[in-house]
Amino acid sequence: MESFARLLDALLYTRSRNAKLRLIADWLLATPDPDRGWGLAALTGTLDLKAVQPSLLKALIIARVDPVLFGLSHDFVGDMAETISLLWPDPPGQKPPPPTLDEVVAQLAGLGRKEAPAVVTALLDRLDVQGRYALIKLATGALRVGVSARLAKTGFAQGFELDVEGVEEVWHGLSPPFAPLFAWGTGAAPQPTAGDVPVFRPFMLANPLDDGEQLDLQDFVAEWKWDGIRVQIVHAGGATRLFSRTGDDVSGAFPDVAGALALPAALDGELLVRGDGQGGAGGVEGSGSFNALQQRLGRKAPPAKLIAERPAFIRVYDLLSVSGEDVRGLPWHQRRARLEALLPSLDPARFELSPLVLASDWEALANLRDAARDAAIEGLMLKRRDAPYVAGRRGGLWYKWKRSALTADCVLMYAQRGHGKRSSLYSDYTFGCWTGDGQLLPVGKAYSGFTDAELAMLDKYVRGHTVAKFGPVREVEKSLVLEVAFDSIHASTRHKSGLAMRFPRISRIRTDKPAAEADRIATLLKLAS
Repeated sequence: MESFARLLDALLYTRSRNAKLRLIADWLLATPDPDRGWGLAALTGTLDLKAVQPSLLKALIIARVDPVLFGLSHDFVGDMAETISLLWPDPPGQKPPPPTLDEVVAQLAGLGRKEAPAVVTALLDRLDVQGRYALIKLATGALRVGVSARLAKTGFAQGFELDVEGVEEVWHGLSPPFAPLFAWGTGAAPQPTAGDVPVFRPFMLANPLDDGEQLDLQDFVAEWKWDGIRVQIVHAGGATRLFSRTGDDVSGAFPDVAGALALPAALDGELLVRGDGQGGAGGVEGSGSFNALQQRLGRKAPPAKLIAERPAFIRVYDLLSVSGEDVRGLPWHQRRARLEALLPSLDPARFELSPLVLASDWEALANLRDAARDAAIEGLMLKRRDAPYVAGRRGGLWYKWKRSALTADCVLMYAQRGHGKRSSLYSDYTFGCWTGDGQLLPVGKAYSGFTDAELAMLDKYVRGHTVAKFGPVREVEKSLVLEVAFDSIHASTRHKSGLAMRFPRISRIRTDKPAAEADRIATLLKLAS
């Protein structure tokens, strides 16, 4: 457990991707089974313990240290796990030996409320500061060290000199602590197979098209880039699974879609809901906005009423396999022909073919892309006609040509400390715009888009202009204008302003602009789709 804690600490303060990969690979190579399997599961998000509530941890530490000291320390540090790990007193007498990661997982898995205080206390007493921090993060399900599931798998693959795509191919047929995977990595067994089950295949991704760059439309085709979530639906062995772009199984959230594919096939497409948020284009019906889709995201078992109100469907982009045949190696035009032949046999209420966007030349295509905003469409996808379907981003094959971002001048209202290396900085900002009668209402929240120097400036502003505190949140003087860029904005009944921004980020700090001259809610409502 202590070696895993040191790994987390190193990853938290390492920015270089290659350095992170080396850290993960070295730890996996040096750590015995099954600890390394549990560690890999934690890094990839497949170890879901969530055995302890923060309220229990707070009660345990307050019973051991002065509550005022804890409150002041927590306010300064900003992260409860770090605060508790630093303040937790060592037990009297000789300290027991630290637990293994396997022992920690065994004790936390299925931990009941009655035994939780004694179990957590005993584990914390056996660990040092780094170990306590790692234990709390694992126990609360809040492990954030700047490592994606893909990065952790890549670290494993590099450490054992394997192809990461081969790891991805079998990943969803395995479960922690991944004994067959490590047996393959060490050469003790052949590559595991997922068997006749629906498995995730790594997505092919697109590179952004540079400003001013043009492609030959003889070599490329264009499709609309819809504003939903990229998914892969796979049927094999009598079962169907719906996977997100990160490989998460989201079948439970969309049973209406997952239950609609009964043919042995794997399809790539955009998950959308019915509605009129994204207007019809290219001869296809409109679909709901991302905000409408968001009402169904993250639900393990959505109510029947919500499914009926927001029926989901997939606008299909590509065909990956059919009847047991892997067709990813075929050129796009052949896959497209086979996809067009397959679609009529699928439920039209759940599966639509993404239409091609036809244009006589590049200028005409650019005009269509610019007009996409009127239909609330994100932009265009450009795909090489002879491209195979390969995992990741490969130069020259697929491009995304998104419409230009929208911007609005907003007033900073609230700030909150970040996580990880930002835990001591106010880096999460809520901003608002004015109503007609002079009220300032929140329209969004952002925590990206600024440089380190701008972050330091914003943090200093928050500390020097705080007018009220609400736990970890600070309300600030309404005097700083932020130019916020966002991909789209939608009407929303969930927010007091009636608006919800899509992908907001800070694009500029407008110290030159008085807060009274920031944008109005009415202006943003005109942009809402």
